[in-house]
Amino acid sequence: MTGNRPRPATTCPSAPRRPSTTERHGVTLVDDYAWLRAGNWQEVMRDPGKLDPEIRAYLEAENAYTAEALAGTAGLQAALFSEMKARLKEDDSTVPSPDGPFDYYSSYVKGSQYPELRRRRRGGGDETVILDGNAEARGKPYWHLGGSTHSPDHALLAYAVDDKGSELYTIRIRDLATGRDLNDEIPDTRGSMVWANDGRTLFYVKIDDNHRPLFVYRHTVGTPAADDVLVLEEKDIGFYVGLSQTQSQKFILIDVHDHQSSEVHLIDADLPLAPPRMIAAREHGHEYGVEHHGARLIVMTNSGGATDFRICEAPLASPGRESWTEIVPHKPGRLILETIVFKGHMARLEREDSLPRIVVTRLADGAEHQIAFDEEAYSLGMAAGYEFDTTTLRFTYSSMTTPAEVYDYDMETRTRILRKRQEVPSGHDPADYVTLRIYAPAPDGETVPVSILYRKGTPLDGTAPLFLYGYGAYGISIPASFSTTRFSLVDRGMIFAIAHIRGGKDKGYRWYTEGKLEKKVNTFTDFIAAGEHLVRQGFTTKGRIVANGGSAGGMLMGVVANLAPDLFLGIIADVPFVDVLNTMLDKDLPLTPPEWPEWGNPIENRREFEIIRSYSPYENVERKPYPHIFAYGGLTDPRVTYWEPAKWVARLRERNTGDNLVLLKINMEAGHGGASGRYEALKELALDYAFALMIADLDTVVPRAAEAIA
Repeated sequence: MTGNRPRPATTCPSAPRRPSTTERHGVTLVDDYAWLRAGNWQEVMRDPGKLDPEIRAYLEAENAYTAEALAGTAGLQAALFSEMKARLKEDDSTVPSPDGPFDYYSSYVKGSQYPELRRRRRGGGDETVILDGNAEARGKPYWHLGGSTHSPDHALLAYAVDDKGSELYTIRIRDLATGRDLNDEIPDTRGSMVWANDGRTLFYVKIDDNHRPLFVYRHTVGTPAADDVLVLEEKDIGFYVGLSQTQSQKFILIDVHDHQSSEVHLIDADLPLAPPRMIAAREHGHEYGVEHHGARLIVMTNSGGATDFRICEAPLASPGRESWTEIVPHKPGRLILETIVFKGHMARLEREDSLPRIVVTRLADGAEHQIAFDEEAYSLGMAAGYEFDTTTLRFTYSSMTTPAEVYDYDMETRTRILRKRQEVPSGHDPADYVTLRIYAPAPDGETVPVSILYRKGTPLDGTAPLFLYGYGAYGISIPASFSTTRFSLVDRGMIFAIAHIRGGKDKGYRWYTEGKLEKKVNTFTDFIAAGEHLVRQGFTTKGRIVANGGSAGGMLMGVVANLAPDLFLGIIADVPFVDVLNTMLDKDLPLTPPEWPEWGNPIENRREFEIIRSYSPYENVERKPYPHIFAYGGLTDPRVTYWEPAKWVARLRERNTGDNLVLLKINMEAGHGGASGRYEALKELALDYAFALMIADLDTVVPRAAEAIA
């Protein structure tokens, strides 16, 4: 950023240092900013007004300082918001999904923040709004619709709402004939629920006092929530429970899992009072999922050394592991991601050589065929829909230049119908852009895939700034998919790139295990290697990269800021998991016990303590110059608590010897996902992008597509 940029007149906030000392494994830990952690955080999640006034005053001072520091970008933020909004089809709808006599879908009304859930008679007819998110959200600073599901007889709608951003969902039940909610109200749930086939019994997941989903309950419509029946309780706080249903709608699935082990229980949806039936007891490192077909179960499993998963079948009468028979063998490097089982076909989504494809199997004779595409980098996903007795599979395809296309694919005739192509109202020509995939050499000889997007004509001589995104955790792969918002960067001459680093599953399950626990450092060095390779290839210059990541990707941002500050011009860390050591030492926090398989347990294991301590961003802030840093958090975030970015910024302010900006913004009315309304979310992204463009000296550049936007 050039030296003549205006600086805030206000002195930046300085958090008081109040050392808190603890000893672990013979090591004395001193935390000067531990006081920013609210001792009553559980109360704050439910009522933000309970936050300690001193902490609130400090956070508000940080917000005021950030607002002043970025005041000069107000016009740019407005322009970015207008551009991104102009690319958004404001009256958009999802493709209707058929279920019996109705088609179900969601729609946005022009100018509205929240979706409407709708249905219409199948094949056409008048539509009915069954839930209007805008009416429900009126007068609330935050509103988020969690799960929603109609009863099998189409008479009732169960839906879950969070109105604080704390992911504490209240389930309500609506009579679809009258449009009125029943008296049933179930608080403190995870927000997911499944109907039994009687249309009167609802299963849901309830959380404990520390925000952990550990209980499955059964609710009978018309009865008080206090009378609900406990169906399953998970005693190990390192495991969570989830709910789903087989595509056949024959069974309700209870999935008990941590990050590397799972255990599935079945409830016959026709016999909701029956106790759950366990398929295979949990074993460390064994992950599996279950589907149903006739007299058998279809099991996707990594048992038997199938690192990238295989598919087995088992008789419904005796479904234990001893009865599993392989039907799709394991192939190293071909990761099976998902299976959907229909009456006559099975579809599986898999990834090989960093690219996804869909494989369809006809169950009558085992005949297989593939659905794949030719671009260098693309995204592919499939949707189950509601129906079991169908030959139609719905899938969505996009790339970084190609808007999303939704197809209905006939698995028997192998024909496809384009049901929807994403509209970009302001105009978009894929021919104006280039997307490609390169591979960056990592320090240990691995190659890291990098997906790149830029506008044609952008100089590839090292002069362009580059926006580099990364995540790298939990096996989550970041797809090379279409996003209308990125064009506000690339149309101004910035190159956009995604580093598909270890910790995700972009190159198979091994790619995940090579980026966790004692190998976590690979995630960080992969990202740095990607940035350095982009410099060598002439896409940018050292010190011209703006890095971005959120949550676990925000931890990545904190680490690379410590390890390679000279590589980056700036760091944008959204809800960043930067206080890793202290969080993993705090067993009372919602996510800590389930996270130990991902990061390690520093309470019990000294080696894992030392590994986490060696990279934890907060622990490793040094006295040296740092890039420009913009950290964002949410007050009611139960995943990455607000005090993580607050403490990190306080320590950066204390130790940073350079004069680059270090900014913190805490959304005082939201949690992990940021603002809930679609336009408010765009404003938050516009702020991120304005920061990136400002420090890259592109804030006065007129986008090349401006005439189209106008």
